[in-house]
Amino acid sequence: MAPHWIWQRPDWPNFNWQAERLTPLLRECVQAQGQLMGMASSVGSSLSAQNELDALLQNIVTSSAIEGEQLNVGSVRSSLARRLGLNLTDSDKVSQRSEGLAQLILDATQHFAEPLTLQRLLDWHEWLFPDQDTDFAARPIHVGALRGDEPMQVVSGRLDRPTVHFEAPPRQGLEQQLDTFLRWFEASQRQDGLDPLLRAGIAHFWFVTLHPFDDGNGRLTRTITDLALAQGEAQAIRFYAMSASILEDRSGYYRVLESSQKATLDITDWLEWFLRTLLRSLQQAMARIESVLGKARFWQAHRESELSAEQIKVLNRLLDGGERGFEEGISAAEYQAVAKVSKATATRHLAELLKKGCLKRLPGGGRSTRYQILHPEVEAS
Repeated sequence: MAPHWIWQRPDWPNFNWQAERLTPLLRECVQAQGQLMGMASSVGSSLSAQNELDALLQNIVTSSAIEGEQLNVGSVRSSLARRLGLNLTDSDKVSQRSEGLAQLILDATQHFAEPLTLQRLLDWHEWLFPDQDTDFAARPIHVGALRGDEPMQVVSGRLDRPTVHFEAPPRQGLEQQLDTFLRWFEASQRQDGLDPLLRAGIAHFWFVTLHPFDDGNGRLTRTITDLALAQGEAQAIRFYAMSASILEDRSGYYRVLESSQKATLDITDWLEWFLRTLLRSLQQAMARIESVLGKARFWQAHRESELSAEQIKVLNRLLDGGERGFEEGISAAEYQAVAKVSKATATRHLAELLKKGCLKRLPGGGRSTRYQILHPEVEAS
């Protein structure tokens, strides 16, 4: 009978890939990685710490969201901030859940030089499930231990006619399979010709295919990916959140995993998807840091401008961008609503901001006139 799952193939787990297909994408990722590290080094220490906190928080929250779990963001932020030595800005009480998740991500990234052992994985699993009495544990699971003897399947559809998307290797022999993975993970750091980013992609696919635990395999897989990326960069500070980019294409993530787990040991399709997702993550991080730097440059240029509290509030809203940042510019009526001032005061404020070079008027006139931030020119280095 022909093998149905990739782990049933006689050459498992000797993965291979088509380097010519991946090389251009790999080059883009390496360049973006270098650019991001360069940008991050130009950010002040306080802003750098805030960026790291934001990236770690985003990684934790989105990795859980991929599995359909919504976390208390304030509680997770507080747990992370305390461990990073930052002032707590959230009043949320930290939970065992948020403490465990913060401990997990920081152990993986700040202690990237430590070997990944079975005991370390079991500790991670315990931190992922600190309290079996809470609602997020929908069924009893083996915490801090490998899965039980029953078949491990990923299914959907009706109970009487389920669709099996994936079946993991049997429980018998799982220790040996996991030992093979862990030995490779340690040795591959020094493997000539294996790019660190490809190594991270291989580790992700291999571990999630082993599916060694009753639950939490996806989150631990993405934690191992963060560990591998930190090892490749040889630095603990994280400025990008790959889980966020995976969440953006969650259906694509599961689709490429399923097709690759039913295919041959050529995992080019998976690695291509992985690198594209990583590149998007790096580019989004660069855009966030550029926004931080742009905001700092703006306020440096206008440090002596005499502005009202309302004007500063609106300018910060515009500078922060995002969903509520008036990407297409702000109108007088919107300024009035945000600043909570009269129509006449809004008109006067906007005129002052134009005169002081804080804003520029966009094409159009009358009630449709909109205004955007006028960013100071960046001097060429």
